[in-house]
Amino acid sequence: MRNIMDVSKLDLKETIVSIRRVAKTVKGGRNMRFSVTVVVGDGDGYVGVGLGKAQEIPEAVRKATEDAKKNIIKVATVGTTIPHRNLGIFGAGRVLLMPAAPGTGVIAGSSVRTVLEAAGVKDIRAKSIGSNNVGNMAYATLEGLKNLMTVEQVAKKRGKTKEEILG
Repeated sequence: MRNIMDVSKLDLKETIVSIRRVAKTVKGGRNMRFSVTVVVGDGDGYVGVGLGKAQEIPEAVRKATEDAKKNIIKVATVGTTIPHRNLGIFGAGRVLLMPAAPGTGVIAGSSVRTVLEAAGVKDIRAKSIGSNNVGNMAYATLEGLKNLMTVEQVAKKRGKTKEEILG
């Protein structure tokens, strides 16, 4: 899903999550390349993850950053945490995101923490289930954040008031 939002207005910070040397075996030997996963975010609700591959690391980082900027999403937050529990799935990677009380901090591992911090979520608990592939965990976290909805959004979608939803 590509967004049509203007990323040039956002003050994005990029973080390299992983750099891997990958090889393709061909007739003449092995072709070495670098695969880079990058997370970009403004720390205020916007975050994106991208993947880039090239023969040199700087070029791979540039490609990954471009890809991440194309995949930026807006994260629904309630104060410093998320509105509800959610499971993000990407490939074999599953990330369970759980809201936490103010002052808890970001309790998450590997690339999940990087994505959540780039998104600007201050209090959250996350558990990775299944794959521990750094790229898949980052993308699964992004999927989980993408599917979050606030009470106002649910009410608007159902054509009801916020009070009717809450009971």
